[in-house]
Amino acid sequence: MPVHPQVQQVIDDAAAAGLEELSAFAVDDVRALTAARARQRAADAPVLAETRDLLIPGPAGTIPARLYRPAHAGRGLFVYFHGGGWVIGSLEAADGTCRYLADTAGVAILSVDYRLAPEHPFPAAVDDCWAATEWAAGHSGELGVDSLRLAVGGDSAGGNLAAVVSLLARDAGWPELQLQVLVYPATDSHDHFPSMDENASGYYLTRNDVRWFYELYGVGSVVEAGDWRVSPLLAPTHRGVPPAVVVTAEFDPLRDEGIAYTNVLRDAGVHVTRLHYDDMIHGFFNMRGQVDAATDLHKELGQHLRDALIG
Repeated sequence: MPVHPQVQQVIDDAAAAGLEELSAFAVDDVRALTAARARQRAADAPVLAETRDLLIPGPAGTIPARLYRPAHAGRGLFVYFHGGGWVIGSLEAADGTCRYLADTAGVAILSVDYRLAPEHPFPAAVDDCWAATEWAAGHSGELGVDSLRLAVGGDSAGGNLAAVVSLLARDAGWPELQLQVLVYPATDSHDHFPSMDENASGYYLTRNDVRWFYELYGVGSVVEAGDWRVSPLLAPTHRGVPPAVVVTAEFDPLRDEGIAYTNVLRDAGVHVTRLHYDDMIHGFFNMRGQVDAATDLHKELGQHLRDALIG
């Protein structure tokens, strides 16, 4: 099955603009380009009952965050970590996605603006995401949510961070997370999956891009690459982590990492729902207004969040 025609149009437009490979650009230029695209896609995002910027105490200063609350929201809270290879992305870039998902799910969302590489290499992003999750659980009353109705999630690098936070929460025994939502997550920095070869180029995210992101993240040694906080697939055990929704896309270099993570969770007795999109590429979750499947996925994830956090 080829990529969906809507996706092919996105690929063609990127090629026409000379954006076939992000790793060919300077970091600041990539950040500016992706932020501009995110603003365009957020133009018709829903207006919510509450949108509030926060500063959360972190290990190296305050962590900016943004709380989204739709009208008639339940008491659940979804802590969201944006994608972008640990290098790009921001509260503003994730704003449209969070508004759509909060409106669809009917739960509050806390979007975390963790520190980015290469200015702040690994494990800065992990430390910030874990600190923000702990803070959210400890300040649930201030946020107007129930500390026992928390979930974490993210896309791509954000999915990686959500998987790591879920393991950290399991090891710490708190907070008790009800769900982890992993949208085409990076789960193993070792470049050995068939999908990395099959989808090495021509499908928006390239193999060179993946390597570039890891290099900028600071994963330059065998020790770092084998650290499960970089590669959660390599954690000693996955038993006891929260139930998961794992999203994969057929034409994504990270496809097989998502499948492998699904399998290792299931082998550990964790309930997993895998949502596979046969004709999609990496990044489609954020392509609302261009790709219908993005809206479909928001609705699907909204239902899973409602089931886990509202019941």
